[in-house]
Amino acid sequence: MTKNQRIVYIALLASQAVIISLLERAIPFPFAFAPGAKLGLANIITCMALYTLSAKDAGKVVFTRLVLSTLLGGTISTFMYSASGAILSFFGMWSVKKLGPKRISIIGVSVTGAILHNVGQLVIASWIAQTWTVLLYLPILSFIGILSGIAIGVFANYLLTHIEKLHYYHYLQESNSEKISL
Repeated sequence: MTKNQRIVYIALLASQAVIISLLERAIPFPFAFAPGAKLGLANIITCMALYTLSAKDAGKVVFTRLVLSTLLGGTISTFMYSASGAILSFFGMWSVKKLGPKRISIIGVSVTGAILHNVGQLVIASWIAQTWTVLLYLPILSFIGILSGIAIGVFANYLLTHIEKLHYYHYLQESNSEKISL
């Protein structure tokens, strides 16, 4: 992948993550027993970035999503919660992914990210509220995070396997068109 292709790919992933974040923010959450919880659909893009880019470039995707999502529809407090969750989640996902595909799948990486995202947000909430009792909400959020992480991991795995097939198909089409034009 050339430098320009890599930059365009980073921008495409970041823009997709921003759109998903904004759409998710606009949709009411179905779990009344867990106010404030979200599915974290933008983590599909984070998983894809972790598995197709370097850690540095995947971090750029996450950072760009955070900043643009906040500018397009957030506040300073949403940025604080999102950033704390996303940073802890990203480093946790990256660390777990380094264990290798024989030890942990993309689903496990996604679940790790979901749980750590909740931990990061609750730590900020505890700091703002000046009490650690906010962390008592962690088991409920972790349960939702595990379910959401599994679903996101399955979906990201599906996309990654089909992207590889799409790249191969595109390569075949290009090579066939070159043969025809010659």
